[in-house]
Amino acid sequence: MGCFRRLAAVSALMSVLACGGQATESTAPPTGVSVALQQWRSDVAVHRIQVSVTNTSTTPLRITDLRLDSGSFEPSAPVKVDTTLGMTPRTDFPITYGRARCDATAIPPVKPTDVVATMAVGDAPAKEVRFPIPVTDGLLTQLVKYECGEYILKQSATIAFGPGFTRKGDDLKGTLVVTGTRHVTIDDIDGTTHYVLKPEKRRPVAVVDPGTSDIPVTIRPTRCDPHAFAEAKQAYLFQVWGHTEGGETYRMIVTPPRDIQEELLAYAIEVCDFPAT
Repeated sequence: MGCFRRLAAVSALMSVLACGGQATESTAPPTGVSVALQQWRSDVAVHRIQVSVTNTSTTPLRITDLRLDSGSFEPSAPVKVDTTLGMTPRTDFPITYGRARCDATAIPPVKPTDVVATMAVGDAPAKEVRFPIPVTDGLLTQLVKYECGEYILKQSATIAFGPGFTRKGDDLKGTLVVTGTRHVTIDDIDGTTHYVLKPEKRRPVAVVDPGTSDIPVTIRPTRCDPHAFAEAKQAYLFQVWGHTEGGETYRMIVTPPRDIQEELLAYAIEVCDFPAT
């Protein structure tokens, strides 16, 4: 009986192969090729990361496109690359990634993640190649923590720049407006690469009741460097840390609207005595 079953299984397999069945093509990375994830300051505001590709082989690679496939982020479209790489210690390719998949009460663990490339090795035809990224990867952990922490905090409060900043000497005076559905503690506030954002007190900055509250703040330029202002990638990504009753402290990015950004820039040009352009 056992012999008959083995013969039947072999016969079935031969039938599948005769009808065109074949093994699934491997998506494993080619020998000598690896990737890592990076993020520069200029990437943060546009939800972008860098895929750093290393090729220790002498065989050239033709990379058509790249994307991030992760259980921690919404799907994103492949980013066209169309580049041939020889041996390289590191070449960076910018790609966008989807919004984090967050829970309303706790930061979720990092889910399995691959960098997916359409790639040809040497003269071989292009195919899909998957580069697994460890769930312990520092950048992935940070991205999930910051984005989901902000999501959790926004369930209880929103924070925005108030209108009508006024000049007092070399300072700009105004408010951050907190609108909350629960009691919220604003633990700290921080400026950007270009502007100091200083509250009247720190740690905590304020404990606000449900409803709308104003937090007085002072703004001044971090440094008067015209080249730095010309390369303002994160100039308006201000950071606020806060928590609700009994909860953890999370970070929120607060970006002023375009009219206040223009007001801040005009103020910095005047205070720093930048030449007119």
